Amino acid sequence: MGCPAYPEADQVLICADSGGSNGYRIRLWKYELQSWVDETGLCVTVCHLPPGTSKWNKIEHRLFSYVSMNWRGRPLVSHEVVVKLIGATMNKSGLKVRARLDKRKYPLKVKVSDEDMKSLNIEPHAFHGDWNYTISHEKSGKRTRQVVQVILQNPLRT
Repeated sequence: MGCPAYPEADQVLICADSGGSNGYRIRLWKYELQSWVDETGLCVTVCHLPPGTSKWNKIEHRLFSYVSMNWRGRPLVSHEVVVKLIGATMNKSGLKVRARLDKRKYPLKVKVSDEDMKSLNIEPHAFHGDWNYTISHEKSGKRTRQVVQVILQNPLRT
């Protein structure tokens, strides 16, 4: 979905909460992100919100309030209905949501070994490296990390 809008992008910033399947302690999250990085050639910087603070996630507030208004009063009888209602969400200031249903089957209780974790090209950041890190396909992700840190230091973006 992002390639047509950002064809020159070489990095992705993910702001994620600290719980669930994308939590900062979840080995499979980091392992699968490394697979995606290797497949796409994009570097990924992940910044997890501290535990218990996802309710202050600006993106969730900006997006989900409109999603909730869009499906208010409508019965959510199937996954397809939910995805259509989410995908039909928009507002006057230009928010336009795209959504698609992922029907793939995923294995349960996948274990990522210590050896697998050591194979990751993950660089923890100086501030809370357990919550903030860059996963790179190159042996050195320093350039990406410097660019992202400049972005994160800009008060207009945080």
